[in-house]
Amino acid sequence: MMGKRPLGRRFGWLWAAYAVSTFGTWLAFDAFSLIAILVLHAGPTEVSLLAAAGLAVGAVVAVPLGPWVEFRRKQPVMVGMDLTRFVALMSVPATYVFGLLSLVQLLVVSVVVGAADIAFRAASGAYLKALVRPEDLLVANGRFESTTWTATVLGPPAGTAAIGLFGPVMTVVADAVSYLLSAAGIRAISGSEPGPVRTAAHGARLRPGDLLEGWRYILTHPTLRPLFFNTILISGLVMATSPLLAVLMLRDLGFAPWQYGLAFGLPCVGGIIGARLAPRLVARFAQHKVMLAAGVLRACWSLGLAFIQPGVAGLVLVIVVEFGLIICMGVFNPVFATYRLERVPTDRIARTLSAWSVTSKATVAAMTGLWGLLAGIAGPRTAIAVAGLLMLITPFLLPRHGHTPHHEQDLARSAT
Repeated sequence: MMGKRPLGRRFGWLWAAYAVSTFGTWLAFDAFSLIAILVLHAGPTEVSLLAAAGLAVGAVVAVPLGPWVEFRRKQPVMVGMDLTRFVALMSVPATYVFGLLSLVQLLVVSVVVGAADIAFRAASGAYLKALVRPEDLLVANGRFESTTWTATVLGPPAGTAAIGLFGPVMTVVADAVSYLLSAAGIRAISGSEPGPVRTAAHGARLRPGDLLEGWRYILTHPTLRPLFFNTILISGLVMATSPLLAVLMLRDLGFAPWQYGLAFGLPCVGGIIGARLAPRLVARFAQHKVMLAAGVLRACWSLGLAFIQPGVAGLVLVIVVEFGLIICMGVFNPVFATYRLERVPTDRIARTLSAWSVTSKATVAAMTGLWGLLAGIAGPRTAIAVAGLLMLITPFLLPRHGHTPHHEQDLARSAT
């Protein structure tokens, strides 16, 4: 079966590195916010600023990293970004021990980690395309997606227990060590890597046009352009309503913290199921049809969150809505990731993926702030309803027709 296809020892090391760093990230989920509240006694405005500014500034800092990554070997870049995140995160417990930790430091660390994350993702996408055969890309992306949702299920509860036993800084240490282990795993990948695509004719320096090349390619591509706006809007709306759901459930409706955790932890199993189903669905119904169907279905769930009521019925409603949304995302994400890699030429992968990530993180930061203002004016339920209604228009941004990668690249080149 497609999902059982062996992808080789080299991919196994990459997958192991991804798994350990992803679990570390989810183990330390919201760690900075908890440290700001419990250790630095920050208020809600400072905590919100820390979350939004870290994303936004990290995205801006990462803009020149896309072309920088493009013209370098990807394996050393990935190791370097892992080590950068390790050093940055370890500075938090180091200053905490000596009583020197501050909000400014948390902000700087979040910016460094965010920028390094974008560079790592850009390099890893290009590296994956060179590492596995084209026909194995969907299987590989499905395994990454399944790993992500597994870490999402297991990481936050384990992190919460660790915080209770060892304090809020311990999960940051675990996250830092996970990047060190990831770097070791990536370094262990044997074999030669294709050289950087830039030739001597391009020169050693980045050109001004290189900074915008990722966006230029996306916006002139006939199917990547609508997918770009679709995925950016979806991620922005989902993330912008996440803190509002916490306020609605925990403050307004009186749910207990364990109920809130159950409502958003249990449905993540749907992501594992969706990721495992994706290769089988593509084998049966074709890539574009599966991506279109999953993209449409994932837009139909979020509006239901505006109708949460107190009690067991409300809790069940949240679990059902989140399960439906997440299983659709579990199918869509690996199919979309494969579709995107197949349609981006080798000499533009890092810049394209970097531009995509920068825009996504900046949009999430902006929309989180905007929806926070809307909730302050109209209440969290109304803000959640508005987001749910906007989600219903996102299927219109999905590409209606599937073309071969080569045909789409020819169309994109003819438009430039």
